[in-house]
Amino acid sequence: MADTLSALRSDLEKRLRELEPLIEEHAQVRKALEALKGVGPRLHQASPATPRTSASSGGGRVTRRRGRPRGSGGRANQVLRLVREQPGITISELAQRMKIKPNYLYRIVPGMAKDGKLDKRGSGYHPPGS
Repeated sequence: MADTLSALRSDLEKRLRELEPLIEEHAQVRKALEALKGVGPRLHQASPATPRTSASSGGGRVTRRRGRPRGSGGRANQVLRLVREQPGITISELAQRMKIKPNYLYRIVPGMAKDGKLDKRGSGYHPPGS
């Protein structure tokens, strides 16, 4: 019985020595993760469609876009309604139906497609998932 306990004790001590480096690595990884908390938003590159940096905001901090979210105004809602009524409609056709110049739509409709509010196939736009 004493030999069995001695062998078991020896095996457990050996396993503890094997695990010691992993415990130290775990602590180091946890410290690194804690140090990175809150840094994530600053890692993204700014673009017109994403939050951008502002010189007046204090040294290149990332700020949110001003105003309402893109594609949430009255014209965008009108575009969504027309696309549901006539899937495959083009920007030029949308402009004719809305009685506006297409240059405004060429600015907002591709962004709406990028945000998943519309699907583009060829030159026409469709409701998402249709």
